[in-house]
Amino acid sequence: MKYKTDWSKKEDVKREWYIVDVKDQILGRASTKIASLLIGKGKADIVPNVDGGDFVIVINTDFVKVTRGKALKKTYYRHSGFPGGLKEIVFADQIKKNSTKVIEFAVKNMLPKDKLRDGRMSRLFIYKGAEHKNEAQKPIEYKI
Repeated sequence: MKYKTDWSKKEDVKREWYIVDVKDQILGRASTKIASLLIGKGKADIVPNVDGGDFVIVINTDFVKVTRGKALKKTYYRHSGFPGGLKEIVFADQIKKNSTKVIEFAVKNMLPKDKLRDGRMSRLFIYKGAEHKNEAQKPIEYKI
């Protein structure tokens, strides 16, 4: 008798909705938990070639924290593509300007760099305050 391993297919994926409150949480620790939910690591039927992750709603991004003085040391870079077009902004200024980008950059860089990353990022919803517009999905609160 031969044994056969059943691999889950994308039609078999059941997605849940989770809500994560990052108020007074450390950026890196919260981002790893969010990335793990987006990948679907906690599920029993995870396979590497199928995107089996869940939907994640992140709230209160204005109140996320970093440790050991990284608020002034951590720098985000972007480039316009033209000579001399390098722009940089420190964490403290980025939180004031647009705090959702901080979570987005952290989670995106923690996901595997493959074809599934864009689909996983599209299931991430980030809000500055405590209010969100996804109450109809009945999200489950996820404690970090």
